[in-house]
Amino acid sequence: MTSTTSWTLEIESPVAAQRLFRAAVLDWHTLAPKLAPHIVASAHPVEGEGSIGSVRQFNFTSAMPFSVMKEKLEFLDVEKCECKSTLIEGGGIGTAIETATSHIKVEATASGGSVVKVESTYKLLPGVEVKDEITKAKDSVTNIFKGADAYLIANPDAYN
Repeated sequence: MTSTTSWTLEIESPVAAQRLFRAAVLDWHTLAPKLAPHIVASAHPVEGEGSIGSVRQFNFTSAMPFSVMKEKLEFLDVEKCECKSTLIEGGGIGTAIETATSHIKVEATASGGSVVKVESTYKLLPGVEVKDEITKAKDSVTNIFKGADAYLIANPDAYN
């Protein structure tokens, strides 16, 4: 029997929403290999220029359980710092996951920082059970945004 699993996550950040969205979402294929070379060996656009329908690929080191992941941008609203993407290759597709989508929204806070809201939904292949994968996924997403936080705080002129 196929089952659908989803999870949500909120991450607070001292960084303004627009800067964090540009760095940790729109340009993560550029920053990830620099900020997390022990995890992301390389990353690059495969199709498109970052608009809806664009595909980008991430190549991972042996620190990850899979070597490659391709994601397609399904929805983008840069002004509202919101996007939705679908995993189309790698990252467990075909081995454990039938489909996977992520919805990310970065909202401004009254303090000048932001809160990142993430919702991920997976349709698992028959017979696959979720164990500690959700915790690992949440930790990975948190590390992405915390890594971008640290970079943006250390580089106040970046992504303005």
